[in-house]
Amino acid sequence: MTESLPSVFVSHGAPSLPLEETPARGFLEGLGGELGRPEAVLCVSAHWETAAPALSLAASPETIHDFFGFPEALYRLRYPAPGAPDLARRAAALLGAAGQEASLVEDRGLDHGAWIPLMLMYADAGVPVTQLSVLTGDGPTAHLALGRALAPLRAEGVLILGSGGAVHNLREWHAGDATVPAWAQAFDDWLAESIEAGALDDLAAYRARHPEGARAHPSEEHILPLLVAAGAGGAGRVLHRSFDKGGLSMAAYAFG
Repeated sequence: MTESLPSVFVSHGAPSLPLEETPARGFLEGLGGELGRPEAVLCVSAHWETAAPALSLAASPETIHDFFGFPEALYRLRYPAPGAPDLARRAAALLGAAGQEASLVEDRGLDHGAWIPLMLMYADAGVPVTQLSVLTGDGPTAHLALGRALAPLRAEGVLILGSGGAVHNLREWHAGDATVPAWAQAFDDWLAESIEAGALDDLAAYRARHPEGARAHPSEEHILPLLVAAGAGGAGRVLHRSFDKGGLSMAAYAFG
């Protein structure tokens, strides 16, 4: 019998993460060994937004360099992991059974929210991976429901990996300033406490439950993958906490 895997949320930070020596990079390089090798990965990335759930059927997903202005070495990186079309169909069936009809996209590659953490976690690119989009216009509660619908995958050897940012406000980010703002630290602390308490309703209502919720996430796409992971696993535990480039939280959590 396959042992049930936790669902996991990681903060992927800036695209330059693979080129930099930071605590978060070191953590991600050890995370694959800590979790073990899954049969496949279902990655929910902040960088694929659609109106309704979408899953990738790509058998050999391309590495998408969906960013600008970074060192040339970053654009030469490739993550040639095989796709997981059977997993995409299985996930679509689970979502459909829960009343969430999902589309299957033939040629969707891996955006940097997926391939950057996976390159560090499973450097040999040998674990099949498919992506699930986050939903434009649907908030945290809807994404908790997505996670709950997908929870059976954990017992099938699938790693449900949410990839976003625990605190992600680029509007207040200042290049070269490594100071962690007090408001960002306060929200990051509350998030960790809520996750460890299993307070999923508080997480879903984070903008109402914490005075810095909207400031930590002026737009919601980077926290929604966390809600999917939490929905799939329940109460969580801290895997890693640090900040990078000032106010970008690099926190990571396991659920279940």
